Amino acid sequence: MYTLERTQRLPISIEEAWKFFQSPENLAAITPDYMGFNILSETPDEMYPGLFIHYKVSPLLGIKMHWTTEITHVEAPTYFVDDQRVGPYSIWHHEHHFKAIEGGVEMLDRVNYKVPFGILGKIAHPFIVRPKLEEIFNYRFQKTEELFGKWK
Repeated sequence: MYTLERTQRLPISIEEAWKFFQSPENLAAITPDYMGFNILSETPDEMYPGLFIHYKVSPLLGIKMHWTTEITHVEAPTYFVDDQRVGPYSIWHHEHHFKAIEGGVEMLDRVNYKVPFGILGKIAHPFIVRPKLEEIFNYRFQKTEELFGKWK
């Protein structure tokens, strides 16, 4: 099992951060265009535990794949979790934490994941999987700063 974490501070309120990040519709705005991110299911205005969201993405070599996540925990405006139910990982558990701080909000993304294909997945992880995830999360960090401004 592997873990990827990103902490980011933004000069917006926790309520503004929550409103943006809890909406699956906004995920496309912070996902690289080459991934062809497309939500296939209808999404409500507010997420809730038990919500299934179906996507189509092309994370590698333009290969389209289906990805389904379930929102398993929601504690507005401080925390939500999405777990992959169908997709490219053996395990994908993504925690989103929000904490009000002076002058803004601190956000923590933590993903615990396991790659498929046994030893082949372990070999591919440091050369393909991890660098691709790093690239995607770095892109999200930059796009989020473009949308909301940089922390002082």
